[in-house]
Amino acid sequence: MKYKRILLKLSGEALMGERQYGIDPKRLAEYAEEIKKITDENVEVAIVIGGGNIFRGVAGASKGMDRVQADHMGMLATVINGLALQSALEDADIPTRLQSAIKINEVAEPFIKRRAIRHLEKGRVVIFGGGTGNPYFTTDSAAVLRAIEINADVILKGTRVDGIYTADPEKDKKATKFDFITFDDVLRKGLKVMDTTAFTLSQENELPIIVFDMNKSGNLFKVLSGEAIGTKVNL
Repeated sequence: MKYKRILLKLSGEALMGERQYGIDPKRLAEYAEEIKKITDENVEVAIVIGGGNIFRGVAGASKGMDRVQADHMGMLATVINGLALQSALEDADIPTRLQSAIKINEVAEPFIKRRAIRHLEKGRVVIFGGGTGNPYFTTDSAAVLRAIEINADVILKGTRVDGIYTADPEKDKKATKFDFITFDDVLRKGLKVMDTTAFTLSQENELPIIVFDMNKSGNLFKVLSGEAIGTKVNL
């Protein structure tokens, strides 16, 4: 495997599968199967999931809700998703720990860097819920922050498209895909990879990002094997 320790970023919407809302058990099982393929190769896996399939803080704030309240609701949504993914991974015989940035001791461990790294070293998948624990920060920011804290080799952003394009490929059929692009080029071209805070943090810490289609069976394993899947963002 090309990478020893990874941070896998999944969107909350990805867990909906074919549904319009909530969590699709079939999609969870598929993700667990993909993750098991790489943990069987002794890759250390940490995961951050969004909460958009349940509640998105920015959307709530745009409709008049207090932004801090809305963001806290979004953090709780990521913990719900984390619990669901933890259950699916354990059903696939993958030892898993859920750590939360907000204290919910009955359902998740508090986030402690050294404990998280120890879990990874023992072969456990670690799911980070609750975002950063602070309002006004996205789960993209949480993913980059946690990746830096645990010394991950790379951030793998699993999406429903197979990389970064010159435009939205679902809207513009003439959009072309990048196999590799620098951080500076992403900013110069105004491409949407992550929110600006997260992206800048990744650039400053020289942490590469690979954007790929997580919903295609075998892609995660191929990325870890070093195949040219998706788009790699690096210096």
